[in-house]
Amino acid sequence: MKAKTKSQEHQLPMVLTNLIRMMPPMAIRDEVQYANYLEVIDRLMQVPRLSAGQADYLETLVQLVETYENKQHAIDVSVLSGLDMLKHVLAESGLSASALARLLGVHPTMGSKLVHGERRLTWDHAKILAGHFRLAPAVFMD
Repeated sequence: MKAKTKSQEHQLPMVLTNLIRMMPPMAIRDEVQYANYLEVIDRLMQVPRLSAGQADYLETLVQLVETYENKQHAIDVSVLSGLDMLKHVLAESGLSASALARLLGVHPTMGSKLVHGERRLTWDHAKILAGHFRLAPAVFMD
């Protein structure tokens, strides 16, 4: 019998039914189950080319985790202004003011003016940002 290599030991199944047998997807009930799902998601995200089964399984786990996070780890953003939210997403994503300007298709100096509150985002800007950061456009508006 041939011994498994270290990389083979940690490989995830490629077939959906085998992934389901390994860890059946179900509504997340506690932090332990949440952590287990996050671990498998991280492992799948490291796979260079997902099989169709792995991709479907990953999407399912992500949806389950998002649902759990929305219920258990919700963040109240109602106290944040549109400018606060803009600064937050830029900091989290590492985007500069000039990158913001490129993303919005505006003059390079406009990015800095937006970040410093010298200019306000338009609804069209908010929609572009919402699409890029996968948020609702309203979070960028006051």
